[in-house]
Amino acid sequence: MASPGLDSPPTAPVRPAPSPPGRRRARVTDLPEVRWAALSALAFLCALPLDLTGAPAWAWGPLYAVCYAAGGWEPALAGLRALRGRTLDVDLLMVVAALGAAAIGQFLDGGLLIVIFAVSGALEALATRRTADSVRGLLDLAPATAVRLLPTGQEETVAADALAVGDTVLVRPGERLPADGTVLSGRSDVDQAGITGEPLPAAKAPGDEVYAGTLNGTGALRVRVGKEAGDTVVARIVALVEEASATKAPTQLFIEKIEQRYSVGVVAATLGLLAVPLALGADFTETLLRAMTFMIVASPCAVVLSTMPPLLSAIATAGRHGVLVKSAVVMERLGTVDRVALDKTGTLTEGSPRVTAVHGEPAALALAAAAELPSEHPLGRAVVAEARARGLAIPEASAFAAEPGRGVRARVDGREVAVRRAPGEHADTAVEVLVDGERAAVLEFADRLRGGAAEAVGALTRLTGTAPTLLTGDNAGAAERTAREAGLVDVRSGLLPQDKAAAVREWEAAGSRVLMVGDGVNDAPALAAAHTGVAMGRAGSDLALETADVVVVRDELAALPAVVALSRRARRLVVQNLVIAAVCVGGLVVWDLAGHLPLPLGVAGHEGSTVLVGLNGLRLLRDAAWRRAAAEAAG
Repeated sequence: MASPGLDSPPTAPVRPAPSPPGRRRARVTDLPEVRWAALSALAFLCALPLDLTGAPAWAWGPLYAVCYAAGGWEPALAGLRALRGRTLDVDLLMVVAALGAAAIGQFLDGGLLIVIFAVSGALEALATRRTADSVRGLLDLAPATAVRLLPTGQEETVAADALAVGDTVLVRPGERLPADGTVLSGRSDVDQAGITGEPLPAAKAPGDEVYAGTLNGTGALRVRVGKEAGDTVVARIVALVEEASATKAPTQLFIEKIEQRYSVGVVAATLGLLAVPLALGADFTETLLRAMTFMIVASPCAVVLSTMPPLLSAIATAGRHGVLVKSAVVMERLGTVDRVALDKTGTLTEGSPRVTAVHGEPAALALAAAAELPSEHPLGRAVVAEARARGLAIPEASAFAAEPGRGVRARVDGREVAVRRAPGEHADTAVEVLVDGERAAVLEFADRLRGGAAEAVGALTRLTGTAPTLLTGDNAGAAERTAREAGLVDVRSGLLPQDKAAAVREWEAAGSRVLMVGDGVNDAPALAAAHTGVAMGRAGSDLALETADVVVVRDELAALPAVVALSRRARRLVVQNLVIAAVCVGGLVVWDLAGHLPLPLGVAGHEGSTVLVGLNGLRLLRDAAWRRAAAEAAG
């Protein structure tokens, strides 16, 4: 509520102290995997029209060579490394199949395989790099330096990580706290939403605990350092995110889970088709052609396209409707969630307070608004906004004074008006208006529930079969009110970041696939630990946005159940495509083994099945797919 502090000019705006320059975020082109994949795709796209229109080989041949080399060398190297470890994966099979296709003149077929695998590897590398950068960038929340007070009363500027337990530091208005500790003297409002998720700055007085990286308000604080730099809440958040990211079980697309057996089977069959007839005296050229035909028709192109087009189409459709899904693996995983955990402030709610009730004299609201008009505190702005919304005339005030951590006072129409935090159990959600020393009114506040929050909770309950749980660092009273409005029953309040992550891990250990939805730095460990993490995009912290698998760009909660339902539709299409691909590939393989499959017919059948499953997957590109998913989620 207090605007300027007692140690600062009366109307000086409070701004955060500048943070030290952080690490530059990795650009897309910084990654070699991305550059090689882009070069491979570009060369393929340039060669494709020339090849299809009958241009001479010298025109498109070098382009295909660039495509194969740029996109294939890394999967080939990975496959050889796996082979050295006595495992055979689909990377090596893909490269061999592509080279085999090129050896018998089917350059387009092999190039398509190369591009698919190169682009998939680039996307995975990019996601990994950005997550690592976001974790390192979190350290920029805490200032690099601190003002340490010596026993003589003098000040010295030191590196924040050089502070020791027991040191006393001075934190001026607008600065970030350099360490976890306890307030020795001074009063202020500290914005610690990034740590606890509380929507309002917390009043701090001597004896109160404060956290590194939180933003001091308008009063000066003297703080005794209580923890080493490596033990602060911010440092623990970094450790929790890194640990969760490292220990999270690797997830794969469905087809990747059977790649080992599939690869071994195709290679063994190909070698058998080549070796056995030759041992029986068959013609070498005819035998080689038959073996290569088998490898072409059995190559994983159609199977890979069975999976990717539906998932990529779903990603594109979700993106057009304000939901960014970061990879095909994430889109597939979304459809498997069976439990949802929701943050409160900034997720279920808008994150800004509003006046919900005025108890007392009707004129008190206008007087309070006059006193709060110079204030920059969120509660002060809410009082002024409510008075204006009611059409009240706000009189002029004089002799404005602020008491950091307590409230404001001013002279309005010849009367002494003070607006202060209400004492007792409602101290965090109400203020009292004193006129000439007498209580004239009590103003109650609440964080506004997002539009459609209750409907989204109901839809998620229907989709998963379990009602969502509210995980919040806010106080129990505020959490219970929000839960009632949103239709939630299971509420856990007063949680620190490690508590949220622990709750998610507990559910995951019990076999649940948890969808965690949050927006703040304090949500990042839980987002990383969850089966799927979702961040709210508009007010989300950088760490939450990078750690999450999904970003709801427009903060529309209704998009959450819709994208889960869309993922389930995509998974059903994947199963359909796999059946189609298996029937087509199986038929061609049997034909080649039991009879004589002409190479052109084998290639045509293989490409036909590839096109068929690709077109089937593209059905999800239509806006009608999103509307059907939203209707399915709504029940």
